[in-house]
Amino acid sequence: MNTIVCYDLGRAPYRETWELQAAIQKRLIEEKLQRNAKANALQQVNKDGLDVNTDEGIDITPNGTTSSDADTGAEPVGLKSSSTVADTHSIARSGNTASADANVGDASPEKTTSKPEEAFTSHDVLLFVEHPHVYTLGKSGDAANLLKNDAELADLEATYVKIDRGGDITYHGPGQIVGYPILDLDRYFTDIHKYLRLLEETIIRVCADYGITAGRIDKLTGVWVGDAKICAFGIKCSRWVTMHGFALNVNTKLDYFGHIVPCGITNKAVTSLSELLGRQIDEHEVKENILHHFGDVFGATIKRLPGLPPEAASMNGLPQSTVNLNHSPGQA
Repeated sequence: MNTIVCYDLGRAPYRETWELQAAIQKRLIEEKLQRNAKANALQQVNKDGLDVNTDEGIDITPNGTTSSDADTGAEPVGLKSSSTVADTHSIARSGNTASADANVGDASPEKTTSKPEEAFTSHDVLLFVEHPHVYTLGKSGDAANLLKNDAELADLEATYVKIDRGGDITYHGPGQIVGYPILDLDRYFTDIHKYLRLLEETIIRVCADYGITAGRIDKLTGVWVGDAKICAFGIKCSRWVTMHGFALNVNTKLDYFGHIVPCGITNKAVTSLSELLGRQIDEHEVKENILHHFGDVFGATIKRLPGLPPEAASMNGLPQSTVNLNHSPGQA
């Protein structure tokens, strides 16, 4: 079973968090390329009896924008959803699929009894974060869907960021739980549409924990309660390693969505758990529910870690302390 390590960054700025994701994604891609090179070399040794020396080293510089890259945002045109609001649980599951990436490296026949992947494997990552008020526009988006100018954004204490992800414009801010899964899909399945459907399924199950019937709308990515979106999605995938993710409205100030055309969709509303339930929601509890269902849907073990990912050590702008994921409400 795969293991996913989870860090809660607390409140952190958008662009710095994006750079952290990109650094983690780069590490997972580099490790995968090294695993593939080692595995191919060992296969060649076992097939041909070659005498090759591992001490020569492997020099691999991955290109993160290959033909296997995929960007999918909140309103991908022509994306066929696997189910509608009336059919929220028809999710197919499949096993692992080997990566097509391969580079021949150096290997020694004396070491063929070891597993080459062990030296180059770290776990997938899930980041939780809450952003300050920010509007983000994906590379396929229309800037006209931002309805405020710079001065008006300053009055709202909000910023505007153009970013390299799929999708149009969306809002992030306090009271919203943002999750960034950085997963090597070669460990699960290589199907970006299925990945999105399983992210949606996770949030649908979280909503059900609160007695809310949520689902999908055909051709519109996201999780919806009736005609109101409660969770938006935007992802970027390179060499089958994902980044970016989902934004679930929990205690979000929904009036901030009134300053944009959310996801470029003009005839739909936005909602939150607190609006639907008429009360403030325990965000720690929601995160615990997300982790439970995420692990179940992806068939993975979730391991909560304190602190920050190692890549954060060289980055400015990220919080110095993070949320304790094992903290329960009422604990000191």
